[in-house]
Amino acid sequence: METEKKVVLKAEHIKKYFPVKNAVSHGKVQVKAVDDISLMLHEGETYGLVGETGCGKSTLGRTVLKLIEPTEGRISINGTDITELSEKQMIPYRQKMQMVFQDPYTSLDPRKKVGDLLMEALQIQKIGDRKDRMELAMQMLGKVGLRPQHFYRYPHEFSGGQRQRVGLARALILNPSFIVCDEPVSALDVSVQSQIINLLLDLQEDGKVTYLFIAHDMSVVKYISTRIGVMYLGHLVEEAATDELFSLPSHPYTQALLSSVPSSNPKIKKQRIVLEGEIPSPMNAPKGCVFHTRCMYSMPICETERPQMKEISCGHCVACHMYDQ
Repeated sequence: METEKKVVLKAEHIKKYFPVKNAVSHGKVQVKAVDDISLMLHEGETYGLVGETGCGKSTLGRTVLKLIEPTEGRISINGTDITELSEKQMIPYRQKMQMVFQDPYTSLDPRKKVGDLLMEALQIQKIGDRKDRMELAMQMLGKVGLRPQHFYRYPHEFSGGQRQRVGLARALILNPSFIVCDEPVSALDVSVQSQIINLLLDLQEDGKVTYLFIAHDMSVVKYISTRIGVMYLGHLVEEAATDELFSLPSHPYTQALLSSVPSSNPKIKKQRIVLEGEIPSPMNAPKGCVFHTRCMYSMPICETERPQMKEISCGHCVACHMYDQ
């Protein structure tokens, strides 16, 4: 009998609102970047998070790590509630939760050598003396495919792919159980992308690391993910195992999203779903279902009542009124 996997991340009803000034009324309005999202990630899995630009993917990733404070909701890492912890109280938990940033050019301090960047994390966590830290940093550089001499170089002396490997090494050197990968390959060449993706998978197999993998490229998400969540305008609209999501997309937005992915076989003609209607603003999101202004199946109830996530098959959840019965 297969034992149930350990829950690494549990995020419940997460909301993140940003106050901004309204240029017309000169009053304050709220940008609802993340609006009531719940996630549960298990040990050793990769949860892919997809959606169009501006839907709140990166904000959600930074919020569950408490790099930005949630407006509402609860966050637990390895069974410990970290929601109310201060920045100082968070320091011990930072060891088990890390982030790989999208841009390898700006996420590394240009004034520090790579070795110092890696040892800084160990120093903050008070792990070993300088000799031990140097040895651990050297070992980590080898794990991500870099050489010992790279320890003494500055970030500007590396290519984009090598910089991202340094970013990975920095995230992994503390042996975390959970890593948010915020579009880690989007700024890289295709050949380098595959190297980084395979490296992530190899490191996951060795250490049972759990990834929240944020990306636009559906082919990359399909290759690396165990489960996939689809976001639209701050809301999670569908969640399913990778194979099921690609074979049976159920939410109208997911169907449109997957129809836009080019086929590798030129003989296969895909029917493209072109979304029409007004693209809403996160400062003035529609009432009811946030997708109803662009949905071809919109019903009167969609304009007034927000659909709740419901399970339509084992592990496949959709937020759509079409599945109410």
